[in-house]
Amino acid sequence: MPELILLESPFDGVRLIRLNRPQVLNALNSHLMNEIAAALSDYAQDDAVRVVVLTGSERAFAAGADISEMSGADANLMKNPARYAAWQQIAAFPKPLIGAVSGLALGGGLELAMTCDILIAAENARFGQPEINLGIIPGAGGTQRLTRVVGKSLAMEMVLNARMLSAEEALRAGLISSIYPPEVLLHHTLQLAKQLAARAPLALQAAKKSVAAAFETSLSQGLETERQHFGALFDSADQKEGMQAFLEKRRANWKGK
Repeated sequence: MPELILLESPFDGVRLIRLNRPQVLNALNSHLMNEIAAALSDYAQDDAVRVVVLTGSERAFAAGADISEMSGADANLMKNPARYAAWQQIAAFPKPLIGAVSGLALGGGLELAMTCDILIAAENARFGQPEINLGIIPGAGGTQRLTRVVGKSLAMEMVLNARMLSAEEALRAGLISSIYPPEVLLHHTLQLAKQLAARAPLALQAAKKSVAAAFETSLSQGLETERQHFGALFDSADQKEGMQAFLEKRRANWKGK
């Protein structure tokens, strides 16, 4: 059996997870999702890992959920909380997670991409939630994360009428942060990951949690989250090192403590 994901270590502090079901355009089944979640769980506990990149192939990040696995399901099965455990683990990953999207990111593929903290796309990328064509709706966060990012009207059109976005449209809507030719997408994404991995690890995680709070809480709660993380970092060795390095005009030596 071929491996469903390929794990690579391109730089110190950076890990790459590559979806590996090319014969079905990386369609997401439960085994694949569990493997992604397990890899991220390991990386969460490994202090040597500071940033993770998630990608697919040039043709498809992930073309959607595996319909062959879902077609015979009933409501009780699809509403079972255990079905979403892997999705919750991925969304709860505490370190920066960067998505590199080439080709199709549709249905569950777009939902998986939106669990990433930063999305970078190739010029050939296409984004959509076409579940309406199957008589269903997105069920792994598509109606919620997409609306928070692109706004109500565009999200409604994408979910109700299966509208797909080009990379340029996704950039204008705020779904992705930058676009590159397909052949250099991964290079530029890994360079960004390398830059992040060189920053203070505790501050990276605190920054991720604080920005995420802007999507998940009220403004007052988000401000409180930010203040708590800001203050807590002043008990870290990295804060002392970072400010001393600034005063001494040298590069900081981060320890993640």
